[in-house]
Amino acid sequence: MPPLNEQTLSAARDGLAKGDFNAVELTQAHIAAVEAARPLNAFVTETPERALAMAVESDKRRSAGQAGMLEGIPLAIKDLFCTEGVLTTAGSHILDGFQPPYESTVTANLWNQGAVMLGKANMDEFAMGSSNMTSFYGAVENPWRRSGDNRPLVPGGSSGGSAAVVAARGALAATGTDTGGSIRQPASFCGIVGLKPTYGRCSRWGTVAFASSLDQPGPLTRTVRDAALMLRAMAGHDAKDSTSVDRPVPDYEAALTGDIRGLKVGIPKEYRVDGMAAEIDTLWQQGIDWLRQAGAEPVEISLPHTRYALPTYYIVAPAEASSNLARYDGVRFGLRVPGNTLDEMYEATRGEGFGAEVQRRVLIGTYVLSAGYYDAYYNKARQVRTLIANDFSKAFENVDVVLTPTTPSAAFAVGEKMDDPIAMYLNDVFTVPASLAGLPAISVPAGLSGDGLPLGLHLIGRAFDEETVLKAAGVLEEAAQFTAEPGFIAGRG
Repeated sequence: MPPLNEQTLSAARDGLAKGDFNAVELTQAHIAAVEAARPLNAFVTETPERALAMAVESDKRRSAGQAGMLEGIPLAIKDLFCTEGVLTTAGSHILDGFQPPYESTVTANLWNQGAVMLGKANMDEFAMGSSNMTSFYGAVENPWRRSGDNRPLVPGGSSGGSAAVVAARGALAATGTDTGGSIRQPASFCGIVGLKPTYGRCSRWGTVAFASSLDQPGPLTRTVRDAALMLRAMAGHDAKDSTSVDRPVPDYEAALTGDIRGLKVGIPKEYRVDGMAAEIDTLWQQGIDWLRQAGAEPVEISLPHTRYALPTYYIVAPAEASSNLARYDGVRFGLRVPGNTLDEMYEATRGEGFGAEVQRRVLIGTYVLSAGYYDAYYNKARQVRTLIANDFSKAFENVDVVLTPTTPSAAFAVGEKMDDPIAMYLNDVFTVPASLAGLPAISVPAGLSGDGLPLGLHLIGRAFDEETVLKAAGVLEEAAQFTAEPGFIAGRG
């Protein structure tokens, strides 16, 4: 049997059920792995005492025949989810000392199913970033390294801490949030699975808001089956979230039949972008071949408004961020920097509390919402967003899923692209369209770059059809046989 922290979530679930080990033993193994992974800076807050206490209770429930779906499973929680009595920072200085008096719905669902919290994972400040370089608590390092090059790499963002700790075998799975690719892009960079559910499938209540019409919680895991298990536990209608959709949560694991014969897979011609590495295109073609060999039918489709997705996103998301972040003013919670007047206190608190990327996006958002520019920018972006969603609706009249690359490149080195916001924003070029349309999408590790870094393939499905997305992802995973491990694990061993 592999070490307990190197099990998959589903294998650990089965081992716990058979009595091969108990929740306390599993949790102790992961606490040790979290300590070993500290050089990655993947956590803002570790909660080992709470984790052991939760594991003790978990073993009691199992003995009493009351085991939940994730009974005894140790998880990392992105530091965007409010956790009662545990520091919640959103990676920002402005939330210093904030200990929520309530629990987010998603984490409450996980605890209700018996999961154990290892701690709060580091992230880009307020989920704004594609590199996990913007956190007030320092950069997170990717556990992977290029062949023959020991320079630290970014894990992707904003859920970079969650992705890094799962890839480094420090947690069986982690929660993330995805606004424009913040689950799928770090999953691709770190060689794991990242699933963005349909908008409204998981409650946003108790999750620190970035862009309310885009944010969606989802899981980061090591396998597609693990993602299916996590999503079932996380999802569900929540009356406290007006955007939460009231429909049954399927047994996603049951969808993993491996049978995709007759499935029509859309291949959008617009996703062949200038400057995309040849190895990304080669992997995409390999993915098409894998699905064809499994009995699916590739179909070329057109998503003509895709080229407008990135500029549309970078108007809509900052506009909503500008509104959402107005509440951080030094009055009610978190950081307060005194001033001689109320206005001075606002300015000093926000100036010191927000990092450069957050300030940049708040300024952009405030500008596009201002009188005289609202119609020219924000309203126009909303209209284009509708056109992008309509493109997908039309495509899904003829296909069942859409296959694309996840990212235009493998992970880049810490410090690269940091002085060029546009280059950084281009990391999300393949993931943003599904976010704007509110569709479910998943990244699956499918191969290695020329310098030994993981590359992901990306599947997009119809709204609330996560089952088909997961089924096709399972077939890709089986065909890819991605067994490579990051150098961090080998070095640790």
